[in-house]
Amino acid sequence: MQAFLVSTGIVALAEMGDKTQLLSLVLAARFRRPWPIVAGIFVATIVNHALAGALGAWVTTALGPDVLRWVLGLSFIAMALWMLVPDKLDEGDADAKPRFGVFGATVIAFFLAEMGDKTQVATVMLAARFDSWAPVVMGTTLGMMLANAPVVWFGDRIVRKVPIRVVHAIGAAVFLVLGVLALLPALSSPQ
Repeated sequence: MQAFLVSTGIVALAEMGDKTQLLSLVLAARFRRPWPIVAGIFVATIVNHALAGALGAWVTTALGPDVLRWVLGLSFIAMALWMLVPDKLDEGDADAKPRFGVFGATVIAFFLAEMGDKTQVATVMLAARFDSWAPVVMGTTLGMMLANAPVVWFGDRIVRKVPIRVVHAIGAAVFLVLGVLALLPALSSPQ
């Protein structure tokens, strides 16, 4: 349960102001059909995060516990710094071909935009940290939906009211704490 709850909270915070959240806003403005857009976001997120979670689970088997602790600790600290860098929507992220329909365009655009994104990297790290693939993927997917679905329905009314810098600072603090907690055993034990 801890893996699910931590994953949900971290990804929901990390997603605020992220380029995929901006993409959700663009898709909603472009297509004005919230249900297929939300369904497309859900499918793209499940597939993307399932792959990321599988990579994170594999990392736990490939690295020894000491190396894994350092990789995770430093990765969480790097993620804290990355959280402080604002995202911008890349050109072409919303330009998926409409011939696939609203749902297909959303799946393709969202999946591609999520590749290498903060939340995908966070999913890899969380799956490795908790060594628990399914709860992490379910949690990160819920976090993505909590951050993106309201944007599709309520648009920039929400985006204008949410203090993105504060949310990013809180997310960065959470990642920093996780990084320090992961490194504490390695730093406190005599070599």
